[in-house]
Order: sequence, then C-alpha cells, then structure tokens
Amino acid sequence: MKFCALASGSSGNCIYAEHEGTRILIDAGISCKRIEDSLASIGVNPAGIDTILITHDHSDHIQGAAVFSRKYGTKIYATAGTLNVIVSSARSRPDNSCLYAIEADSCYDIGTIGVETFKLSHDAADPVGFALVAGGRRIGIATDLGCYDESVLRHLRNADILYVEANHDVNMLMMGRYPYPLKIRVNSPMGHLSNEACAELVREVRCDHTEVVMLAHISKENNFEELAFETVKQSMLTDTRFCRMPRLMVANRDRPTEVIELEN
Repeated sequence: MKFCALASGSSGNCIYAEHEGTRILIDAGISCKRIEDSLASIGVNPAGIDTILITHDHSDHIQGAAVFSRKYGTKIYATAGTLNVIVSSARSRPDNSCLYAIEADSCYDIGTIGVETFKLSHDAADPVGFALVAGGRRIGIATDLGCYDESVLRHLRNADILYVEANHDVNMLMMGRYPYPLKIRVNSPMGHLSNEACAELVREVRCDHTEVVMLAHISKENNFEELAFETVKQSMLTDTRFCRMPRLMVANRDRPTEVIELEN
C-alpha cells in the first residue's frame, strides 16, 4: 500500500492512497488544479483516481471535490450530511451517479482497499474518520476531532501508519490572537486535538508494528511543526513497552510528503 499526504492544515487537506491499481483520495480540500499538480509531482495521473473519501463538510476538506469529480467522473463517498453540503455549496454539482452515501461504523470495499468508517467528535454535519486495510496492512486516519472514545481507539489500533491530528499548543492558542469564542471552540471536545492530546492518543493506539506516525492539521497560528514533533516524540521515547520507535513525520500544508510504501 502507498500513502502520501498531499496537503494538511486549515488551508486545505488531501491524502493519496493506493493498492494494486486502486487509487483513492481522502478529502479534497484544495483546488482541483492543486490536486492535479500534487498528484503529478508523485507520478500519479489524476484520471486514475477511483474515489474520494470525505471526512466532513468543512471547506478545507471539500473545496476541490465537486470540480475534481465532474472533471474525471470520480466517485465521492461521504456521509449524507456531508454530501448535502458538498452539493449545496458547489457552483456546479457533481453528477448524481458519482455520489455515494456512507455511514459511520461501517465497512466498504473500494477496489482492493477495505475502508472502515468511525464517528468523530467535531463541529461538522456528520464527521467520520477512516481506516484503510489492504494487503495485510492498515492505515488509521483521524483529524478534526476534539476528543476521542473507545471506538476511535479501536479503529486506530494495530495501524502500520497513523495519520493523526496535532493541531495546536494550548498555551499558544490561549495567548494568541484568536477571538475568545474561537479559542474555546478549537480547544473544546468538538474542536481539534492539542499536541498533548495527540501524544496521548498515539500512546493509546501505537503497537509493535506501527512503522510511521504522521502528525497532521497543524495550526499555522497556534503551533509549530517542531513543537508538535517534539511533544509526540518525547511521549513515545518515554513509552518503554516497545523496542522500536516508529518513524515520526509531519504532514506539510504546502507540499506533498514523500510517498510511503508498505509491503504486503
């Protein structure tokens, strides 16, 4: 299985995953042109994308979905609440034949990739996270969540790649220039995970065969990549249950990560 974060952050989110000819995007929160350019930079033809999985309806996750779907006939999988926003907010709606409603806590097959959905706590219409399963490998994806429960932990456990949110440093957020109501929203159970909460989540779900932990959706205003990295790194270093450290990475807001390839 191949995995690459094309963009991550409040300015737009998009992930690429591939297994044996099945090629999917998770979120399309950047422009169609930028998705095309990002895919081209890793050697992928946009016309070969089978499906876009959408986590939730905020613009930094759906911005390019309708345009991309219309241009390439790409299927869009999202919960009913999220699909309603995609359709109503698009200048020209995607073809109905490309829209597929999914539900949380369900499993779907997209080509050779199994997709598990799970409910997330976020102030969106009907947000979900995804676990991708193929070739005996597992990728857990959870961003835009203010807190987590046992269902989230269950779907992220045993992942070979963890793609998880480390949105903000609490002190930076509270001392920063955001209006007070926005500070409360970001740091609420319906908001985003802090660096410390991310570190605790990783500690809860990391396993012996976790190869990569990738930190995502890092705030431009209320965090530093280095701070998020060190917070999670130190937490993992003090966890003596494991002999091997996963590779720790940060998903960048402006450029794709390297393509990570998991052997079957």
